[in-house]
Amino acid sequence: MKLLIVDDEKLIREVINEYAKLENFEIMEANNGEEALDIVNRENIDLIILDIMMPKMDGLTFLREMKKIKDIPVIILSARGEEYDKLTGFDLNADDYITKPFSPKELMARVKAVLKRCKGSASDFFEFEDLKIDFKAHSVYIGEEEIRLTPKEYELLIYFTENENIALSRDVLLNKLWGYDFYGDDRTVDTHIKMLRNNLGKYRDLIMTVRGVGYKFVLPKKQDKSH
Repeated sequence: MKLLIVDDEKLIREVINEYAKLENFEIMEANNGEEALDIVNRENIDLIILDIMMPKMDGLTFLREMKKIKDIPVIILSARGEEYDKLTGFDLNADDYITKPFSPKELMARVKAVLKRCKGSASDFFEFEDLKIDFKAHSVYIGEEEIRLTPKEYELLIYFTENENIALSRDVLLNKLWGYDFYGDDRTVDTHIKMLRNNLGKYRDLIMTVRGVGYKFVLPKKQDKSH
């Protein structure tokens, strides 16, 4: 998979480059939007990590122009964390928005999650022990019993499985699943997650609460029974 890192800060590019190579990504770099557009026109890029504030052509202008010619997944990585900036980025079809300073490990997790969503799952099912999700049928089972979820609970569960091990804030969940024009508050998320946990029964703890942030979907590592 080929990543394009677009940022005018050399140190930022170097840090991302180092971590991305550990995940076996091929890396290309640009320090402004004009360079990035030239690369996009010449290369087959799988995902773009994009800064906003850059010389010559800023990130949002690049994103607007790039989407006219190619539909490449984009993660915005910017020091500008105001709601207006995030809304503008998502309005221009960015797939995720991360504010600086950032965790390189979390960035790589989000890269893989976005690629997974955009490329589509190789399987029609998600399975963990006897918890099973049939994506085509929009059905959830524990053993042989089908678990009845509301549409929003099902959307939450799918979004969690697509973003395994990533801490998701209530704002992110609201914006992704309820939309930016939703006028409720983050208690809506808490209420739906409480209902989802209740319906998941013995698997309720797969959805962990992250203090001061939101929630995270974590699958326990299998125990080594060889000893």
